[in-house]
Amino acid sequence: MIDELMQQRIKKLEDLKNEGICLYGGRFPKKHTALWIKENFKENLEVSSAGRIVALRAHGKSIFGDIKDNSGKVQFYIKKDTVGEEKFAFLKKLDVGDIIGLSGELFMTRTNEATILAKGVELLSKGMRPLPEKWHGLKDVELRYRKRYLDLIANEKVKDVFFTRSRIIKEIRKFLDDRDYLEVETPMLHSLAGGAAGKPFKTHLEALNMDLFLRIAPELYLKKLLVGGLEKVYEINRSFRNEGLSTKHNPEFTMLEVYTAYADYKDMMELVKGIIMHIADNVLKKKELVFHSQTIDLSNWEEVSFAKLMRDNFDINPDDTENLWLEKLKKKGVKAELKEGKISRTFILNLVSDLIEQKLQTNHPVFITDIYTELCPLAKKKKDDPLLSERFELFMGGMEVANAYSELNDPREQRERFLSQDSDEGVSNIDEGFVEALEYGMPPAGGLGIGIDRLVMLFTNQSSIKDVILFPQLKPELQDSAADQERNLRDSGSEKS
Repeated sequence: MIDELMQQRIKKLEDLKNEGICLYGGRFPKKHTALWIKENFKENLEVSSAGRIVALRAHGKSIFGDIKDNSGKVQFYIKKDTVGEEKFAFLKKLDVGDIIGLSGELFMTRTNEATILAKGVELLSKGMRPLPEKWHGLKDVELRYRKRYLDLIANEKVKDVFFTRSRIIKEIRKFLDDRDYLEVETPMLHSLAGGAAGKPFKTHLEALNMDLFLRIAPELYLKKLLVGGLEKVYEINRSFRNEGLSTKHNPEFTMLEVYTAYADYKDMMELVKGIIMHIADNVLKKKELVFHSQTIDLSNWEEVSFAKLMRDNFDINPDDTENLWLEKLKKKGVKAELKEGKISRTFILNLVSDLIEQKLQTNHPVFITDIYTELCPLAKKKKDDPLLSERFELFMGGMEVANAYSELNDPREQRERFLSQDSDEGVSNIDEGFVEALEYGMPPAGGLGIGIDRLVMLFTNQSSIKDVILFPQLKPELQDSAADQERNLRDSGSEKS
């Protein structure tokens, strides 16, 4: 049936082309959006607007329809007597999905709907494929992600998510800019994969015949800027990790990283609270949000000790040996294997996340503090307990959304920390350039990282990270099966409505 609909459209397209009609027009003087027309309605007001036809109803010598733009929908009305017989015959060959420009004057229908009485109509783009059925939207999840442009046309709430995402990023920038932070850009291609735990993507630079890595984090470059005297910097960056896909992970993701000289992780607590409350006040306009049917109260922030969680749940202490860790975990039914005589840092971090997500399904934000120093190769030790670090992870709705610590600025200790890391942790190859920068002296500083995608998930109540990334990574597309074709047939609808 879809093939038949396309053939009908192609026939119309060829007929219009033979009549000398331009099927794909150029610039159109759009002066008024659909929202502006509704908010500034005046009888007989001359307007010029444009958009995609989303509804079309022909009645003898007249045509009613709706066009949709970024701001919403507005109705239009075309009379044969107004545009003339030849023009009207051309307009009857329009389809839902075509993009047109309209000029005319406003009037109010008997049902009190602001409507454009069209005097001029220009075809700007002829659609060859039928849109998803307008009443039921685009329901196939895989198709929605793969063809996001259709998703945006068919599902109004999807568009709202990405408008909200843009506002959130805008407000983050405003918050930091107002506090004299400098936005910077650092390289995406790194000669060494460092700055975080994660498996990197590898590439090759032909011009210099050298292997490079897509960054897993911008941290080391940003701290070099602290050495250079830039005391307050931030970057909203794209980072890449060659790991699994899930509802919370995409190989390409967006992070905010902020660094403040002469500060520590406690200052970063106040900073991340300030950022989140600023977004709540200026985007949501309220101090609570709903995520997975749970109301999260942003007026209540809690600190929970990771060291205490590990002690209470597994009887594990930070000075236990790896073999003792393994023994205690097995007693609690947790499967763990030693790698080269050690439990990997990645395994422990995953264990931490799973533990916290199970134990802390709270209705308010939670800072996890007192994280073992051996898990934090770039963070300072606590002065009163060197086995614990000056670090926190922020969890909201059972999901980690931020990570921060007092930055280690002792170059000799930093070198020792690098050397102690497992070879699969992304920081084991010493970045000599970074250590050298520290040797010139980096001021004490606090660093903060926020996962933008996860933050948007929280503020828009989306269950999957794919719902807040316009074009998420997907498996290669396979040829449609007969069932897929039947499903797509049901999701695509009539040409007129």
